Amino acid sequence: MVLRAGTRVATTTADVVWLDDVTKVYAGRVRALDGVTVGFARGSFTAVMGPSGSGKSTLLHCAAALDLPTGGRVVLAGQEVGALREPKLTAVRRRHVGFVFQSFNLVDALSVWDNVLLPQRFAGVRPDKAWAREVLERVGLGGRERSRPGELSGGQQQRVALARALAGRPEVIFGDEPTGALDLSTGREVLGLLRGFVDAHAATVVMVTHDPAAAAWADRVVFLADGRLAGELAAPTAQQVAARMTELTR
Repeated sequence: MVLRAGTRVATTTADVVWLDDVTKVYAGRVRALDGVTVGFARGSFTAVMGPSGSGKSTLLHCAAALDLPTGGRVVLAGQEVGALREPKLTAVRRRHVGFVFQSFNLVDALSVWDNVLLPQRFAGVRPDKAWAREVLERVGLGGRERSRPGELSGGQQQRVALARALAGRPEVIFGDEPTGALDLSTGREVLGLLRGFVDAHAATVVMVTHDPAAAAWADRVVFLADGRLAGELAAPTAQQVAARMTELTR
């Protein structure tokens, strides 16, 4: 979908997530998002970039239904999230969304296996253990099911977080700087895994990043500045992304 600021457009079945003229205001004064309209299609990998304070994390939180917009609409997996109340909103997130964050957010007292299955158990659904084992194999952690997070490296912990996000077969995976705490080699491996799941399973990934090299793994990059859309790049290269970011920070 072509994006534009402040223009209402019709969502399509290809969009797993759709933001329509979304505004988010904090404390009655700080306008973190200002009329953002953008869709994220099935089977696509989108990176979201912009200068500090541009609204990247706010966009991610609104798109993932972690926060509600002040104005406009957010449609997630066919549900308009502003029309939902808890616990229905929580149920939609648990059924359709996976999260991968910079800080891993693992439970230290639980094993790798229990961390991976935790969201499904919270959701009250029967875990697909065969798929969970396959996911752990794919992220290179087969045989480490009984390990605790403290026994793993940072890269391995992020792999657990990725396996946890994928174990419920979500339609969309949101990543907030998922490689920000990793070294270059491990970060590439995690990005390769995300890219692979998009290509093999038609998953949708929306990833906030500050790294042009990470953004180059995506199908497109959406840029924000001062809470507004500031263009996009399709099939981006790291050099193109870096040049665009330089323009936005001048």
